[in-house]
Amino acid sequence: MSSLLSRIEQNLNRLSEAERKIGEYILEHPELVPNMTTKDLSKNSGVSESSIVRFCKSIGIGSFKSFKLELVKDITLTGMNLTDFDILQKRDEPYDLFQKVTYVNKAAIEATPASLDRKEFEKAVDILSHADKLMFYGVGGSSTAVIDGYYKFTKLGYQCTTNHDFHFLLSAIPYLTEKSVFFAISMSGKTKDVLELSRFAKSQGATVIAITNIDKSPLYKEADIRLCTPIVEQDFRIGSIPSRMTQLTIIDSLYLSIFHSKGEKVIDKYHKARNEVIRLRR
Repeated sequence: MSSLLSRIEQNLNRLSEAERKIGEYILEHPELVPNMTTKDLSKNSGVSESSIVRFCKSIGIGSFKSFKLELVKDITLTGMNLTDFDILQKRDEPYDLFQKVTYVNKAAIEATPASLDRKEFEKAVDILSHADKLMFYGVGGSSTAVIDGYYKFTKLGYQCTTNHDFHFLLSAIPYLTEKSVFFAISMSGKTKDVLELSRFAKSQGATVIAITNIDKSPLYKEADIRLCTPIVEQDFRIGSIPSRMTQLTIIDSLYLSIFHSKGEKVIDKYHKARNEVIRLRR
C-alpha cells in the first residue's frame, strides 16, 4: 500500500465520522478519486464538500487538488513502477509486462486532469487561435510529443518549425513575433537546451507554452503558460513511457480544440490531402 493510503488508514480512528467516511471511500476506490471534484467525492462518500477540505487538512495536505496530485503520484510510482531499474529484479512474462504497461499508461492519462489547470489550458487555446507561427522543441522522450505537435498543427495550416539541431532553431527564433508561440516540452523542466531556446524565444516577444511536470521547475517558473503533467516517472529511468502519454494527451487536446474552431475553414484541405493519400495507394 502506498504511503498516502497508509497514512489515511492509520488515521481513520482519529478522524471525525464524516472524515472517516471519506477516508474509507478513498481506500476502497483510490484509482477513481483523481478524476473527481469535491462535489463528486462528497456525493459518493455521503458527506458535505466542506468535510472533504477538513479531511485533507487532517491528514496534512492543504487542498483537495494537492491531495489528488499526491494520490496520483503514489498510485503510479508505487507497486507498478516500470521505468526504473528495479524492473530487472522482477521476472514478468512478456504478456504480463504488456498488461502492466497498459495499466500504467492508462493511469497516467487519467491523472492528467488533476495536474492541468483549466484556465491555463483555455489561455493556451486562445493564444494558439491567433498565432502566426509555432515552434516546437524538446529532447529525449519529449521529442515524440514535439514531432506529434509539429505534424498535427501543420495539418491545421500553421507555419510550424521544429528541428533536433539546437543551432538551427537559434537561427529561426529571431523571425518569431509577438503572435508566435514557442512550445517547450520537457518532463523535468530543467533541460538546458530547452530553457535557453525558451528564453531566446521569449526575448523576441513569442509566447512560451510549457508542457512540463507540475514540480515548480525552472521551465515551469519562466513559461508564460504552463500545461502541467502529473509526476508519473522518476527522473532517473530506463525510458519515457507514461510521461510521454501525458504529453501526447495535452497535444491532442490542444489540436482538437483548435480544429473545433477552425474546422470549417480547413476541412476542404483535409479532404484534398486525404484524396491524394488514397490515390497514391493504388
